[in-house]
Amino acid sequence: MRILILGAGKMGSFFTDILSFQHETAVFDVNPHQLRFVYNTYRFTTLEEIKEFEPELVINAATVKYTLEAFRQVLPVLPKDCIISDIASVKTGLKKFYEESGFRYVSTHPMFGPTFASLSNLNTENAIIISEGDHLGKIFFKDLYQTMKLNIFEYTFDEHDETVAYSLSIPFVSTFVFAAVMKHQEAPGTTFKKHMAIAKGLLSEDDYLLQEILFNPRTPGQVENIRLELKQLLEIINNKDAEGMKKYLTKIREKIK
Repeated sequence: MRILILGAGKMGSFFTDILSFQHETAVFDVNPHQLRFVYNTYRFTTLEEIKEFEPELVINAATVKYTLEAFRQVLPVLPKDCIISDIASVKTGLKKFYEESGFRYVSTHPMFGPTFASLSNLNTENAIIISEGDHLGKIFFKDLYQTMKLNIFEYTFDEHDETVAYSLSIPFVSTFVFAAVMKHQEAPGTTFKKHMAIAKGLLSEDDYLLQEILFNPRTPGQVENIRLELKQLLEIINNKDAEGMKKYLTKIREKIK
């Protein structure tokens, strides 16, 4: 299969590495410097090169801020039977775009990234395949993610956004609060060091990506849950309520079983 990957960033390079030995691949990026470290693949910087390549599948690995822009740039030179796809963690506007594009499409979300995941060992990581998409496109990504030993889930666009609001916004906000109130320690404990590593990794992510995840319409409800839990915990601490603390710890231990 001829596969075009949009964007030569971390995830674009990762997918190129995964696919280039079984498929004829090309990477398109308007910044030639981004293409210096991609190998075993065609490296395109012009739309004319894409037109001549005639891809059968496009994987949009551009950063979230430029996902739709990257699609709009290349659609005019794609064959009409080409399947277009994205791997974005934020799906805002994508369903409407796909339905109006006139192209077959598939949308997935590999729920890992180079910041935290070990890309050579992904059997504890997850991927979502959006159910509202082209059948053959979904089969392609299902086979690919199974080869990568990912745990695969199939959700609608709406179900995906709800899941992301829960699974990403809660740890993101919790990490932001930790980073906002922390002080550097000369002799930090193990738990502090682990939290610090998570905070540094998260805050190295693209600002727009963090913003879009937190601006998900379902995020405020999750943040409100955090606020209510902190209020309850603060009351227990201020009252030195040993029995209340025991019940609270029992409750949260049950949740993480």
